Formats: sequence, C-alpha cells, structure tokens
Amino acid sequence: MTIPTLSRRQFTLGACAGAVVAGRVSADVPAVRVNLGTLAPRGSSYYQALQSMGEKWKAQGAHLVIYPDGTQGSESDMVRLMRVGTLQACLLTATGLTEIDPAVAVLQGYPLLFRSFDEFSYVLQRVQPMLSARLEKQGFVSLFWGDAGWLRYFFREKVETVAQLRQTKVFVWSVAAEQQRIMREMGWTPVPLETADIMQGLATGQITGVSVPPVVALVSQFEKRVPYMADLNYAPLVGACVIRREAWEKFSEPQRSAMLQIAQATGAEIVQRTRLEGDQAVAKMQAQGLNVYALSPEQRAAWQAEADAYQARARGRIVPADLHDQIFHLVAEYRAGKHA
Repeated sequence: MTIPTLSRRQFTLGACAGAVVAGRVSADVPAVRVNLGTLAPRGSSYYQALQSMGEKWKAQGAHLVIYPDGTQGSESDMVRLMRVGTLQACLLTATGLTEIDPAVAVLQGYPLLFRSFDEFSYVLQRVQPMLSARLEKQGFVSLFWGDAGWLRYFFREKVETVAQLRQTKVFVWSVAAEQQRIMREMGWTPVPLETADIMQGLATGQITGVSVPPVVALVSQFEKRVPYMADLNYAPLVGACVIRREAWEKFSEPQRSAMLQIAQATGAEIVQRTRLEGDQAVAKMQAQGLNVYALSPEQRAAWQAEADAYQARARGRIVPADLHDQIFHLVAEYRAGKHA
C-alpha cells in the first residue's frame, strides 16, 4: 500500500503533476506490458487508484495489468516473482519491502512510535531518498511511498493491560522471524501466518488479536470474530509501489518522467482516500457491533512503556542501528518544534 511523503502542499502539487505529461507515444510502437501484483482487494481504493494510473500510463506506451487479492501469493512470493521477471511491479507494504531491504522496517516496525500523520510524514520525507536509493541498489525503482492509514488492534476480548496483551495470540507476518523472537523474549504470544490465513486463524481461535487497517477489517468482516478494537494508533501501514529496474528502463527518459509524475499523484490519492476511509470504516463497524474502547492514562502509559522496550530491542536486530538512531532523532526533532 502506499505512497508519497506528504505535506498538504505536496499533495496538491502531486495531484497537479499527474496532469502534466509528455507527448503521447506513437500508436505504431507496441505497448510494454507491466504486470503488477498486490494484496489489495479488487474494488478497493488501492485497486481503483492503480487502475486509474494504468489508464494514464497508456499514453506513455505502458500496458499495466493488475493482479489484486494476493493472487500471486504472499508479498514475499511477489518479490520473488519480480526477481525472476514474472511480475514487473508490486504495491507492497513495509513487510514486503523488507524482503528487498530490511531497513524499510524502520517505518512500520515500531509500535506506538508516531503520534500523528504529520509526524510520520515529516520523518518519511527525510528518509525516503535514502530508502529509495537502497532499493535501487537491489534493482528496484520506487514509484511512490507513503501510508494507507493507521493499523489498529482488534481483539476477541477486551484487552486493556499489558499482561492481557502478552497472553493474546496475535497475528504476525510469517516472514518477520526476528520480530517473533523479540516478542517471545518479552513474553508475548506471536502466531506467524500469511495474510490469506488470518480469517481461518480467527475462526479457529489460532489467533485472538490482529493489527490491520480498519478498511481491511471491514471488508473481511473481522468485527464478527474480533469485536473489540483498542482506540490506539498502533503504527501507520507503510508501503511503496516499486518496479524492477530492467522493466523501467524499457521506457525512454521522457516516458519515465511522465509515468513517475502520474504514479506520485496516484500515491497521493491513495493516501488521502485511505486515511479518510479508515475513520469511516470504524464508524461502520461500530454500527455493526464493534466495541471501540479507550485505555486509561495508566494503561496507555504501560502500553507505551512496552512499545519502548520493544523498540530498544529492535535496534540493530530488525533495523540497522544507525537508521534506528536517525529515525528517533527525527521524531525528537519534530516534537521539539524544529520542523517549523
């Protein structure tokens, strides 16, 4: 999922940029097919935005074919398919991007690190060039970065204390081996699964807690299995749309320039729409029986202390120590008001 970096001014500029494209490619030139895989559901905002991007890319000689719903496998599978050329592009979360470069985990892998979208965007704007450069060294060009709203925690029963949280059987991406180790060290009960197995895991009781965007929970009707949601922004769902460099270089420089402008405008659109839809999805699920509950100040402080302990353990294990330090420096800088 996800998407550019993103002051309000940049959103506006990005949207305008999508309309400023180079001249059309001659109809005699055969279109270059670009197969794009994603876990995003067919019909979702993500899918619709990608469809629109594909329509606009046609003028630049690109034929974008979208494979939604995880039909190409997990995000790890899709990265492998890009490496062998079956897929040329993917819309990936940070979890999938870490299969290309583990450093990307710094944006989504720390619970309760970011307090607001503005704070997250401030950090993303400053680390995006470095992360894009790291991906390019691995042979992938990033078309846009950003987020698709907050991940929220849904539970089978109301979970308020850290002790209850540790006893909850929580979903973790199967590829996140080091995250699982740290959680077990801290007394948690992680259950590694693929996203396609979440619903069955909830139905059987294999998992009793899951962090997902509210839109995903609504579409999948998770509130029927995990009817309690903590009123807490766990982490932004971070991601990027990437294309294999060999496929990208099949286009001329003017084509690439125009396609990149269109892609960045698409990313900005996804950010705007999915953030809004996240709040709307919560309201809809509440009408259908979802219980959204707040933590007391003491409980919230305990959850934050647990998150801080996890973040300290993740330094140098999940995220390179220098990048970890850079991220936390930027967060402190923002909170000190230096961003103004």
